[in-house]
Amino acid sequence: MQLLSLKVNGEGEALLTYRRSDGRLRHVLAWGALNALPPSETRPQVRFRWDYAGGWGKLRNGRYWRTFRNRCRPYDGPPLAMLVAACKAPDETYWTLQAWQRRLPLLGFDPWLPQHTDWELHLAHWSDELPVLELYPNWTYGGRWQGVFGRYTYLGRPIFGFGSTAKGVPKDMDGRNLYLDTLNSAYGPGWRREAGILAHRNTGTFCHSFVPQRPPASYPSQEIRPAAAGERYRVTVEGPGVMPVMQTEVQGLALDDLRRDQEFDAIFDRVMAGDRICAGER
Repeated sequence: MQLLSLKVNGEGEALLTYRRSDGRLRHVLAWGALNALPPSETRPQVRFRWDYAGGWGKLRNGRYWRTFRNRCRPYDGPPLAMLVAACKAPDETYWTLQAWQRRLPLLGFDPWLPQHTDWELHLAHWSDELPVLELYPNWTYGGRWQGVFGRYTYLGRPIFGFGSTAKGVPKDMDGRNLYLDTLNSAYGPGWRREAGILAHRNTGTFCHSFVPQRPPASYPSQEIRPAAAGERYRVTVEGPGVMPVMQTEVQGLALDDLRRDQEFDAIFDRVMAGDRICAGER
């Protein structure tokens, strides 16, 4: 997919123009959503309405995209990872477009299916403060392994869903998987995808230890993968509602950091309060 333009008018609409891998040109309208709502089992989360026919679906005018009046002003919002286009609308809201590879295989495997390397475009429309993605390193299991933990919140409230599949895939629009990467690890040089972690219900917290693991049954090898502690770690996750994709990084640990275990535990107790799932990885 090749993005050609992002345009925004004064009526709360965005127009994305891109060329598909098969060469076809697409003009897509998006409208009807701003920011996000707190998690709820009874109230639906905000979401865009889409017209992939350039105006035919919304207005029965398939040539609407030709007359779309672009009023996009220069973006002056906070920095965002993976940003490919951004606009400030006349109403002072922001429209941003990010590109990321969400479906990379886990446990450091090289991609073997076409969808593993697909680039996904994420459109956001927002005016609030950005979600806060916290990430901290930690020693786990008595200092034997390295790990990370953190919390995902929006306007001071945790981000989480109310159900997931056996594989940890959210069943509702509020649930979020956080994607953890490790840099220059036993998997090899560069960033490699380690895991996808479900934000925990009611707390928005998460944790992970870098320990030897057996790959899922669908993977091309069933040999145990090594513990892949790295020089740095990063977590990437979609924002709630129609907020941007968030990403943060943290430095990995060295042996000298073992003496800082009490410091890490104090942070863990503060950030992970109420999370029983991660208690064993303190």
